[in-house]
Amino acid sequence: TRSGQTAQTSTGNQAASPARKDKQQDKVALPAEYRSIRLGMSIDAVKEALKQDAVFGYRGERDVSLLPTENRSLIESAGSYFISRSWFQFYKDNLYTMIFKLNTDTVDYYSIYSKFCEKYGEPASINPQRAVWEDEHTRVVIERPLIVKYIDLTVFNELISQSTTEKAASETNRQNFIDGF
Repeated sequence: TRSGQTAQTSTGNQAASPARKDKQQDKVALPAEYRSIRLGMSIDAVKEALKQDAVFGYRGERDVSLLPTENRSLIESAGSYFISRSWFQFYKDNLYTMIFKLNTDTVDYYSIYSKFCEKYGEPASINPQRAVWEDEHTRVVIERPLIVKYIDLTVFNELISQSTTEKAASETNRQNFIDGF
């Protein structure tokens, strides 16, 4: 009987813990999209979505740039009333970062921050300049004065890893050059 009670208590605690965690995290999963634009979309799909939504102020191909790094593109648009500027960064033709500079004459940091806390819980980290929410796939950052960033962490971490590898190779080449003297 005693071991039966222990098993019940143990099982009861296991059931209670996730329930408490769910209560605490009774929030919506972090967003990977804003309006009709979703991280992971192709550049052509994003262009089409931007054309359909006047809030971004997209002017067509003149807003598209190829970045000097291989497999990277950028769409920058002027925005409208609430959004001053938008940047959409692509890697291998897929959207991995969305950045929105909001118009501080029409919307304030605290309102955006409060809405994020209400919907997604407290940020994972916060300081006077920024608040960061993060899960295994997405990072959302709100920076002062008022920029909101959505980042696909899988692609972002891959790019960081590549950059680190390239820096290490560059440093090895540099050292080999120096050693030649």
